[in-house]
Amino acid sequence: MVEPSLDIFVPYWGDPDYMKITVDSVLAQTDPHWFLTVVDDAYPDPTVEDYVRNIDDPRITYVKKATNEGITESFRTSIQMARQDLVAVVGCDDILLPNYVETVLQAYRDNPEADIIQPGVQVIDAAGDPARTLVDTVKQRLLRPSAGAPLLLSGERLATSLLHGDWLYWPSLTFKTSSVRTVDFRDEFRIIQDLALIIDMILQDRSLLVVPTVAFAYRRHTESASSLLLQDGSRFDGEREYFSLAATLTRSRGWRRAERAAKLRLTSRLHALSLMPGLVKSHNLGAIRTMAKHGLGA
Repeated sequence: MVEPSLDIFVPYWGDPDYMKITVDSVLAQTDPHWFLTVVDDAYPDPTVEDYVRNIDDPRITYVKKATNEGITESFRTSIQMARQDLVAVVGCDDILLPNYVETVLQAYRDNPEADIIQPGVQVIDAAGDPARTLVDTVKQRLLRPSAGAPLLLSGERLATSLLHGDWLYWPSLTFKTSSVRTVDFRDEFRIIQDLALIIDMILQDRSLLVVPTVAFAYRRHTESASSLLLQDGSRFDGEREYFSLAATLTRSRGWRRAERAAKLRLTSRLHALSLMPGLVKSHNLGAIRTMAKHGLGA
């Protein structure tokens, strides 16, 4: 049996120092069965290009786009370029802990039927220090299924759980390449496109393996696109539209519990309401109206 390998793609646009740390974290892997491809979305600063091209390792490829196409197209490029059994699309400010490749490859060997692998995640702040936010506390302690050993989930149970509250960390996920290629990103849901793609996979009866071993550091800071969209509430307009679509899609499968979860969109509404006190202080009336509308289920 041929040993599986992991294609790691890093769409790049942003802070060169963060990106260098991400690349270094791949080089530090304990398991050598990986290939790294940096997809540069025409970032004007050559620092990262010079840094990566000077690394003498045949497993590393650097691709620079002629024009900036945005994160969704970079995701598509990554999935299309994958050649290995498994593929991960990592954020250019995140960190693979040294055991990441070892953890996901062993999980796949033990559970070859798994289409998506979610390893354990630790959250860090902009400085790389451990961070504890309300969002992550809810995701990791209340929403994510508790398991002391790898847990395989699929079908309505998994869809219902994720529609109640998305407890996944997209950049940390490893996908079976042949499975993730059967779906595509929904351009109209830029901020919530990760959940949309995964729900589409679940609707195709794909499975997700939850692995408790911590193997990834997810950087949460206020400069991300999703964080900036929280300030004016526009993120929640897109979420509301997506959950309406998800209710229709799950109803077509006869998944009534998942449909109810999509209609309720509980954690999304609670998230909006939790931001209200800060918005009141800022006197941002437009954002307050948007948050209130979403939070109250209007």
